[in-house]
This record gives sequence, C-alpha cells and structure tokens, in this order.
Amino acid sequence: MAYERTDNRKSKKGAEQQKGVVNFSIAFPSKVEEVIGRTGTRGEAIQVRCKVLEGRDTNKILRRNVKGPIRVGDILMLRETEIEAHRMTSGRR
Repeated sequence: MAYERTDNRKSKKGAEQQKGVVNFSIAFPSKVEEVIGRTGTRGEAIQVRCKVLEGRDTNKILRRNVKGPIRVGDILMLRETEIEAHRMTSGRR
C-alpha cells in the first residue's frame, strides 16, 4: 500500500523572503528579590520570588521556578504574570 505525503509547509520562496526576521513574544521584566531554594525531583530548578517591573501587574510579587543559574538582582523576562509556582513544602507523606 502506497502512502501519499501531504506537505502543508510554505514553499521555499516564502521561507527565503522571511530570512533574517526575528519575532519575539511579549514579555514583562521582573527583578529577583529572594532565592527560596531548589525544587524539582532532582533539584534542577530554583524557586525565586520576583517583583514585576512593567505591565498590568506592576509591583506584584510572584513565586516562580527558574532553570539555570540565578541570583538576587537578576532580571527575568516573564511571558505571563498571572500564574504562580506552588509553595515549597518541608516534608512529604
């Protein structure tokens, strides 16, 4: 049985016209106020408290999980400022 491939991608001409164009998503800067601790199953993420500097939620303090090196005073670019990370707990069942 032969299968026919359907290709919904644009032609190569369209891709050449877009060469060199970079599209960024909207993000809001926030400053790291406090490093709370490591989280994740292997400790790969760091939970921080950060203060939103611009946008609708200016001056709102959020708890977020960050992957990679981070320290107090760094600026994070957040795509959304409504969702907050779960609070770290000291023990499990």
